[in-house]
Amino acid sequence: MAASSGLVVLTAFGGRVAVLVALATMGLVGWALLASSAQIKVSHGELVAGRARIPVRFVGTVRELDRGAMSALRGPRADARAYLCQRGWISGGVAVEISDAQDPVPYWLLSSRRPAQLAQAIREAAPGQAHSRQTS
Repeated sequence: MAASSGLVVLTAFGGRVAVLVALATMGLVGWALLASSAQIKVSHGELVAGRARIPVRFVGTVRELDRGAMSALRGPRADARAYLCQRGWISGGVAVEISDAQDPVPYWLLSSRRPAQLAQAIREAAPGQAHSRQTS
């Protein structure tokens, strides 16, 4: 996008302006990607993953997943009812069981570059289990 933006203004305004436009576009696109990326956090009594949130008292078993286990839960062992907050380029993750019988979501599958730290943070915050809520 940055190169295309620079090329658009190159003939009309010259090389210097084209480079400035390309750099500005690069910065804007980088900011937009960071601002719109899904975040996973545990705070104020909730586990938040992207647009979904669940009170930590409703979280069940938390498992760290290596590349193989994550791949299996993304593919052949996947449950169509699960909530996924994942990035394909991140090999590890965490599976968070939702143990409320009234909740149709059996687990959340969350990508993480630091699954051990994420799992520990969830475990420390989550004394119980129950109903998850996905928002749009």
